[in-house]
Amino acid sequence: MKLLSGLRRVRLPDPLTLLTACVLLGAAASWVVPAGQYERREDVVTGRMVVVPDTYAAVDPAPVGLFDALLAIPRGLIAAADIIFLVFLTGGAFVVVDRTGALRAAVDALARALHGRGILVIPVVSLFFAAGGVMLNTQEEIIALIPVLMILSRRVGFDATTAVAMSLGPAAVGSAFSPINPFQVVIAQQLAELPVLSAGLFRLVFLLLALGIWIAGSMRYARGICAPPAAEGTAPGEPVAAAGRGSRTALVMLMVLLAFVTFSFGLLRLDWGFNEMSAVFLAMGIAAGLLGRLGVQRTAEAFVEGFREMTYAAMLIGFARAIYVVLEDGQIIDTLVHGLFIPTAELPLTLAAIAMMGVQGLIHIIVPSVSGQAVLTIPILTPLSDLVGLERQVTVLAYQYGAGLCELLTPTNGALMAVLAAAGVRYDRWLRFALPLCGWLAALGVLAIVIGIATGLD
Repeated sequence: MKLLSGLRRVRLPDPLTLLTACVLLGAAASWVVPAGQYERREDVVTGRMVVVPDTYAAVDPAPVGLFDALLAIPRGLIAAADIIFLVFLTGGAFVVVDRTGALRAAVDALARALHGRGILVIPVVSLFFAAGGVMLNTQEEIIALIPVLMILSRRVGFDATTAVAMSLGPAAVGSAFSPINPFQVVIAQQLAELPVLSAGLFRLVFLLLALGIWIAGSMRYARGICAPPAAEGTAPGEPVAAAGRGSRTALVMLMVLLAFVTFSFGLLRLDWGFNEMSAVFLAMGIAAGLLGRLGVQRTAEAFVEGFREMTYAAMLIGFARAIYVVLEDGQIIDTLVHGLFIPTAELPLTLAAIAMMGVQGLIHIIVPSVSGQAVLTIPILTPLSDLVGLERQVTVLAYQYGAGLCELLTPTNGALMAVLAAAGVRYDRWLRFALPLCGWLAALGVLAIVIGIATGLD
């Protein structure tokens, strides 16, 4: 309670300022933290470079100067180029769809169907995004949908925080507790030499509990701030040139659905990345514009408007990546990982597992990629877990919950900061909403770990 009261009085700086400060802080740390590295090898199962346990050694210091810290920002933008272009192209595509009037028609239909029961929008929308998190680790893809979610929130009387809470929130929770997330639990299980999708039922139970906590908290918040619904057609930023309803609207929405099905199939079966997803959404936007009778010129203008609206959000992703670039240049990431994990081996078994979860959360601040964190930490923790008698499955749980829940809070998560920027929600306001729920979810994760240890989960 004291923490929340303190947050109400604190006003954090603009996200761009905050991320720049983190870049400079990372550069300063490179002058203080000893440089060190683990050896790495290619893992034949995942095809990724992973650390080799017990190979940590000090290396020559590589302090990052002021100019190099500033240089890390354009390098971060380059490193995140595939994600940034995905944001631009999906943003442009959804503005095209918006201009056809199809999204507005879908929003209005949902609002009418839930007339007088607007609170039900939250579980309906939350479960949709939770499915994306569970199956595809969805986050960056949500950025382009924020304008639509803002319209929906206003139509039923909710605010921008609710729009984020029922989109990015359940997606992140779904990812953290997922039994099948290919970018998190599957990679971690492969690296820990566990059967893929093992302990799936155990994870499913805690996934449902976690989503229940998040959705209930979001609904409680929404009831507390609920305002009179916006009248149809009055919300600023809604489409100004709607095409007709009926068959054209159905065709456009079918095209949107087809795009999601296509990239989902590509991710799961064809090993697609962000570039292929960008191409799918580019094609979707062009097809939607033509089917919605916008014509070539107005379709192009809608794309340009989408690019303009997504610029700030895209820049935040690059600035967030720059923090990792600085820490990597200073060669202190492995030192931090080594220094944080080794002391956990001295703790009693249950405390060691809980401490691993907490340390994974801390590491996610400096390594804001769940797959990147898996290949960095799981090879270290697997022999460490065997040494102290901890089941490897529990070690994977600690990684999942620690890294996954941190996605909802850390400013180094570019997708989080970009979504907040697109919705116009201040970071400190988001923390006031999300911190209590994350506390409950962390407690649920600890409970899962304790039960996993008690039952010998494997």
